[in-house]
Amino acid sequence: MDIFIQQIINGLTLGAVYAVVALGYTMVYGIIQLINFAHGEVVMIGAMVAFTVISLLAGSGLPPLVIVLIATGCAIPVCMLLGYAMERVAYRPLRGAPRLAPLITAIGLSIILQHVAMLIWSRNPLAFPQIVRTEMYDLGGATITNVQITIIAMCVLLMAGLALLVYRTRLGTAMRATAQNPSVAGLMGIDANRIIAATFAIGAALAAVAGVMVASYYGIAHYTMGAHLGLKAFCAAVLGGIGNLPGAMLGGVLLGVVEALGAGYIGEFTNNVFGSNYQDVFAFIVLILVLVFRPSGLLGERVGDRA
Repeated sequence: MDIFIQQIINGLTLGAVYAVVALGYTMVYGIIQLINFAHGEVVMIGAMVAFTVISLLAGSGLPPLVIVLIATGCAIPVCMLLGYAMERVAYRPLRGAPRLAPLITAIGLSIILQHVAMLIWSRNPLAFPQIVRTEMYDLGGATITNVQITIIAMCVLLMAGLALLVYRTRLGTAMRATAQNPSVAGLMGIDANRIIAATFAIGAALAAVAGVMVASYYGIAHYTMGAHLGLKAFCAAVLGGIGNLPGAMLGGVLLGVVEALGAGYIGEFTNNVFGSNYQDVFAFIVLILVLVFRPSGLLGERVGDRA
């Protein structure tokens, strides 16, 4: 039982991060039907900016938590500007083009951002400064750290805040109207371009926070870290139902839990032939099964038809 609880804790921590990143994918898809495959690189940029700020302030004498908050506060506007620039320069001119064109553009942006990050921060893995002391707590025979508690709590707050923004504010109403029918929304006085740009910026802000959390959790940052994380988060969005905010949250959590349980138990059942190194396989098997039997995802797709 203690192993089960430990794997659930690990899965919830990882799944919460997947869910936050997946929200960026599903928000953009819900409004303009575009899969932004460069979103994972925004997560990486957020981690790299935070790494630079923490490295500069590590010897300043400031409390560790304050340094992390300052680093996150610097990463968020950088990623928001990057998200806005991506939409304005790369995606907006292709909005009326065949869907293959923006898809290829997104993949190209992903490669460009990786190489720009490699030039700035080097190709070597960077040891993310662990300035916050890790404390462990016993939970039913398992162990949970203060870092895991913080990550889970922050992800829950971010998801709740986004839900309030989308369903309880004027901006959220405009976002949902634009997703339903941008032409009719424009007749009602909604600037679709502004709303779409705001959607990219909000998704990028979530990605920045996720990048800091992932780098802090694993203690490493690398210019390719966003590609793998972005792919897993995209799978989480598809698993829950692409274009559906609750679906992205559910898909992320389920994906993280499946990975953790698969890594924790399958290895024992197979004499370590299949262990933690194959945790990605378990997640993708579940994804394939869901798509075979329910192609729209667990919660379906709630995206309005274009007129």
